[in-house]
Amino acid sequence: MHLLWRPRMEGREHVPAHGPAILASNHLSVLDSFFMPALVPRMVRFVAKKEYFTGNRLAADWMRAMGAMEIDRENVTAAQDMLDAAVEVLKAGELFGIYPEGTRSPDGRLYRGKIGVAWLSLTTGAPVVPVAMLGTDKVLPPGASVPRLRRIGVRFGEPMTFTGDPGSARDRRRVTDEVMAAIQRLSGQEYVPRYGASVKGAGESGV
Repeated sequence: MHLLWRPRMEGREHVPAHGPAILASNHLSVLDSFFMPALVPRMVRFVAKKEYFTGNRLAADWMRAMGAMEIDRENVTAAQDMLDAAVEVLKAGELFGIYPEGTRSPDGRLYRGKIGVAWLSLTTGAPVVPVAMLGTDKVLPPGASVPRLRRIGVRFGEPMTFTGDPGSARDRRRVTDEVMAAIQRLSGQEYVPRYGASVKGAGESGV
């Protein structure tokens, strides 16, 4: 991976060497779930939709080796199942990776974050490390099946700690917006105050 995509890494020292932390990243490509865990010095646990485990055998084996946990996104309890699994990962002192946007960006812009990242941090007390993936959408653009050899970048921000009530919608929204602002500063993406899934569902180009 280092030889083929020659990643530029900045701020990797911000990833705690020990103890729990939440790595909250933007999401440009399906390959983000391959690149980020491979470039962090500790194992990063994250959830991935079950389709990633039932298609390409090599990809499925890689996902499992990198700590991915399978989840059925069609299940009505999928969101809570993911959060419950994440709590157990963090209680065990591990790293958990999450994409607050909830889906890949449809156009390279950064979309409004969902409040799961805030609930996790406020519930467990784990710090949030903002992460920016750079150029991964050029390696595997939407609709492409063969990765291209383009240089990528990963930036890690300083850990963020929060106080508040995980049961408070206001606190969850505040924390999520602070995390998204930190990701935006690292990535330089244009921010869109809408959920990415709603743009995909409407078939908008985002231009």
